[in-house]
Amino acid sequence: MEFKTFVFYVMAAILVFAAVRVVTARNPVHAALFLVLSFFSASGIWLLLEAEFLAITLVLVYVGAVMVLFLFVVMMLDINIERMRQGFWSNLPVGALVGILLVVQMALVLGGRYFGVEAMPAPPAASETYSNTREIGRLLYTEYVYPFELASLVLLVAMVAAVTLTLRKRKDARHLNPAEQIAVRREDRVRLVSMPAEKDQQP
Repeated sequence: MEFKTFVFYVMAAILVFAAVRVVTARNPVHAALFLVLSFFSASGIWLLLEAEFLAITLVLVYVGAVMVLFLFVVMMLDINIERMRQGFWSNLPVGALVGILLVVQMALVLGGRYFGVEAMPAPPAASETYSNTREIGRLLYTEYVYPFELASLVLLVAMVAAVTLTLRKRKDARHLNPAEQIAVRREDRVRLVSMPAEKDQQP
């Protein structure tokens, strides 16, 4: 067995184990940390596929930003784990059936003639002037420019929907008007009242 194949199997085993622990871990913080481990394993597999830019992007964006946000939300919110796990065993047969169907479909697709070693041989060695980042940019903005723009529109719609959901009006919410704050005067904030001095009364 080649060293590259051995590293692939090790990374794949770690990835599968971490993905299973993300679902089965009782502590949400532990689940998030196992998700970080799965991201690192996936980036290692992408490095084996000579996709250095995607591997670094996965580590920087997801591990460095998204997972920090996940951990912050999980630690700040008081999540009721017992309430979330209600109905788990009743929905387990349906979830297991869907999982088995997905595994069978993936086995049929990856084990077919289109994804075999003969159909997809190892790519030739890249030249010294080859840039993975430049090649991805060239493909995104030439051959796949329309799907790329469509994906950006989908993300824009999701962002607008998230902002709209958070801006719903509530009766108990307090809002500030910046125009009124800017137009305020000194007389509106401080009022001087002239009162007669009180003398101490001797008993």
